[in-house]
Amino acid sequence: MGHIDSVRGENGLSRRKFIVTGVSAAGGLALGFSFPVTASARPLPAQPWSTEAVAPDEISAWIVIDPDETITIRIPHSEMGQGAATSNPMLVAEELECDWAKIKGEFASPNRNVREKNVYRDQNTVGSRGVATSWQYLQQAGASARARLIQAAANRWNVPASECAAENGAVIHKPSNRRLTYGQVAADAAKVKLDKEPAIKTPDQFKLIGKPLPRLDTPVKVNGEAKFGLDAKVPNMAYAAAMSCPVPTGTLASVDESGLAGKRGIVKVVKLKDAVVVVADNTWRAMEGLKALKIAWNFGPAGSSDSAQMKQMYRDTLTEPMIQVRGDGDAAGALSNAPKVIEALYEAPHLAHAPMEPLNATAWVQPNRVDVWIGTQTALATLQQASEASGMKQEQVYIHNAYVGGGFGRRSKHDEMEHAIAASREVGRPVKVTWSREQDIRGDRYRPQAAAKFRAALGPDGMPIAVEAKVAVGSINRSVGRPTENGIEGQAVDGIVNSPYKIPNFYVGGVMKNTHLPVHFWRSVGGSQNCFFYESFIDELAHAAGKDPYQFRRAMVERKDFVGVLEALHDKSNWTSRLPRGRGRGIAVAENHGSVVGTVAEVTVADRDQIKVDRLVVAVDCYHVVNPKIIEAQMESGAMFGLSAALWGEMTVKDGQVQELNFDKYRIVRQAEAPKVEVHLVPSGGPKFGGIGECGTATIAPAVVNAIFAATGKRVRELPLKNVKLSQLASL
Repeated sequence: MGHIDSVRGENGLSRRKFIVTGVSAAGGLALGFSFPVTASARPLPAQPWSTEAVAPDEISAWIVIDPDETITIRIPHSEMGQGAATSNPMLVAEELECDWAKIKGEFASPNRNVREKNVYRDQNTVGSRGVATSWQYLQQAGASARARLIQAAANRWNVPASECAAENGAVIHKPSNRRLTYGQVAADAAKVKLDKEPAIKTPDQFKLIGKPLPRLDTPVKVNGEAKFGLDAKVPNMAYAAAMSCPVPTGTLASVDESGLAGKRGIVKVVKLKDAVVVVADNTWRAMEGLKALKIAWNFGPAGSSDSAQMKQMYRDTLTEPMIQVRGDGDAAGALSNAPKVIEALYEAPHLAHAPMEPLNATAWVQPNRVDVWIGTQTALATLQQASEASGMKQEQVYIHNAYVGGGFGRRSKHDEMEHAIAASREVGRPVKVTWSREQDIRGDRYRPQAAAKFRAALGPDGMPIAVEAKVAVGSINRSVGRPTENGIEGQAVDGIVNSPYKIPNFYVGGVMKNTHLPVHFWRSVGGSQNCFFYESFIDELAHAAGKDPYQFRRAMVERKDFVGVLEALHDKSNWTSRLPRGRGRGIAVAENHGSVVGTVAEVTVADRDQIKVDRLVVAVDCYHVVNPKIIEAQMESGAMFGLSAALWGEMTVKDGQVQELNFDKYRIVRQAEAPKVEVHLVPSGGPKFGGIGECGTATIAPAVVNAIFAATGKRVRELPLKNVKLSQLASL
């Protein structure tokens, strides 16, 4: 139903043509880019989603082998730059014993997943699940197909399967050296029923996994052919722009459409409970039409709120009774008897996701079917959301998952898709909704605001004998309508409750309290604020004890993974080397999304208040490595994401409305400001793969503020750093 056309702007110039033939306004040099596609597996297609049809040469829902030996591997996860569309096929191909150059990938169909009782599992690419929660069943898919191919060949030769082996895309009968390619036996293999599933390989048997193979999505992204959600083009499509109520929780009161008189191309104004959508014959006219409307909103009580009130609310919440989530020993008793108690209050603001591709969706609502073209992190959950929004059964919903131009957690709940579905239903044709950058940030679901209060006591040897941590934070579960067991949720205290340090008396408590701003998962989730809180406070304790921050941490950990990361940071950062006056080095380490990660930051502080981050040394233990280059890229990406937030990230609120609506006020790290990032992998092995997409962000902020302290003696306890005047802080 419908198709995506080539990527073209409204002037007919395709993105690929612009890249290949573009020249400067002054007539400068034009450069074309091309990538060899024979050195690796075949590149992913420009249009990556499944055709929905069941292929005749299917070995299983996961694998199709054509007579020409092409092997299509279905990819359950989304591709948003984190490399799942390469690592997922690698996991399958490892077991399949095939020629990697014959591999091609396509995204698995969420509709088929529904129809075939979750054959592709959850299809939700959140929480660093791309490998960590899927490696076993992806390997199993490859191993099962290999066993069936072997059995099919054995049946043809009338020999025991035990005499046969798979090798480089073929089955070999070892005694006779006869050979059949996978393409020759694929049709027979599809009919084979195994008595039992074969065992999957252990890491010591890997041949492909662990190799730095080129990413499969790079060629189509570099030449401009890759289809993102924003590239959707369906026959007879209308275009739309949307505006949500500037005060979340507010509602639409009225719309005066008189300003549209004489404007060309306007199709319809769609009025929703809390938003207005203007449908037109192109995106520009839809956005101009939206500006011409006079919209009245009911802001409600939240319309009088501001940042100062919200900040005070979280501080006050820290005095309320806590829900205990960890209680080793008797922290309260130890603190009450301590001759000296070290205390600190830390705070962090709401943050936007601001992916480079603003939110967008194209929907086509027909009497018995809904099609949605979108870049989503959660293909299956998005299908379920579309089903609810349209009133259709899940089996009637088709999600065509495109490449994702940045998600960071935001593209797991799709308000823009609901706008598109509502508009398509109103106008009776496909509608593509594109959010402006301002709407993208205004309509965001933000990283929760939070505050944390710590108290601690040190023993005669300078090591902690008691630590008490109290956290007040917005509830993500409550914001998205999920239950919260026991009044607290894991992400609220993640980064503190899972502390690896040997502290005999350790208490962690939390209270969930929301403002009117909706909150959601943000890269590294609870670790993004809690690692800043906790690892900064650990640094405070090291200073109070008169100990080196690295040695202080090293003395408190025994876990192999933490030890490996800390020692790698120490060695690779040249921790003991002296830095010039005005420069400092800071360290932080944490467990986040199943991996252990740490950062050493080097900063320069000039004229007392000018902060420049010069170097980030990152070490990570994710236990096993599928593709080291992908991990390195993700750690670099996470570092820049975390650094942007630490330096500039905040949502300020006035009259209930977020004030930072574009990149002029919501800053990100620019190329000239980016520090050198060095990534070191220290996998320790074991029974699991750790997550990677999230964890690189978690330890950036604490490492930076700890480096600032090393350079200046000034302790930063609130982010972002743009608001901090070091010259006005007391030295510790």
